[in-house]
Amino acid sequence: MTASTHPRIQPVDRALEPALRARVDGKAKPPGSLGRIEDLAVQLGLIRNSLAPKVERVVLLVFAGDHGLTEEGVSRYPASVTAAMVATFLAGRASVNAFAAAAGVEVRVVDAGVAADLPAHPDLIAAKIRAGTRNATREPALTRMEVDTALARGAELAASAIMAGADAIAIGEMGIGNTASAALIMHRLAPAALDECVGAGAGQDEAGMVRKRAALARAASRSAATHPHEVLSEFGGCEIVMMAGAVLGAAAQRRPILVDGFIASAAALAAIRLEGAARDYCVFAHRSAERGHARLLEAVDAQPLLALDMRLGEGTGAVLAAPLLRAAARLLSDVADLSEVVPA
Repeated sequence: MTASTHPRIQPVDRALEPALRARVDGKAKPPGSLGRIEDLAVQLGLIRNSLAPKVERVVLLVFAGDHGLTEEGVSRYPASVTAAMVATFLAGRASVNAFAAAAGVEVRVVDAGVAADLPAHPDLIAAKIRAGTRNATREPALTRMEVDTALARGAELAASAIMAGADAIAIGEMGIGNTASAALIMHRLAPAALDECVGAGAGQDEAGMVRKRAALARAASRSAATHPHEVLSEFGGCEIVMMAGAVLGAAAQRRPILVDGFIASAAALAAIRLEGAARDYCVFAHRSAERGHARLLEAVDAQPLLALDMRLGEGTGAVLAAPLLRAAARLLSDVADLSEVVPA
């Protein structure tokens, strides 16, 4: 899946937008009274090319991978925590499991590149590209072939979930060190000054931030890449590239993609830079408290649905936004028209 062979995305057909707007405005409510839910309803109608889109079954794909950048002290936690958290997801005991149960979202965990041999589990999708990326301060994190493979596998996983009945795909991640990778991707693809992109991640102290900034400056100085495929090769994580592929795969199937926080948004940014039309299909779930996320959202002209000062990852913000997608779709399909309530 090179830059010329990744899934081609068709922009939504905006010819239906006036009819969707009229349908929303004709519901039994004052025009505009449901605010951004009305805009979301229109977006869902355009994605599905329908005046009554259905969004009930939402599947969250949590992509897990490790990063060679952790050798530089960019995280306060060791890489082994990634595998430990995957085990917690599979046991149903992580924050995202609790939130997904509350929101009626199905969770699938994907081993995109964990630096450990994970035991087989019915809810674990084995899709490992390699056992963690290379150290991007010294060499490209991934080969071009590995990027191609990760994009393809992400697209295939999203398409498979849709073929099995998913109405929407949500993307989340787990990977110690992946805010560092995401910051480098944002730096080149937003683009934005590196300092604007680097945050505390999983709670770095000031000494840790000094190490993180220095490491990312070394990585950035090693390569001048700006093409999205090259940027993913130089700085990407297996889980980040696979999330970008999932965005492309779901968009190719004309399904909405619920994008989680900073790291998932960096993956969506890469997908959008590869295929601009993918932006039409992305719904940005929340604004993370991670430094850089607000600026990243500006780069893709996105206003997220929620702002809860969260910065956990895992897909937690995406699953909390899933009921808003269902509500917006039901506005179009279930709410009475004003003419039914107030006859002429």
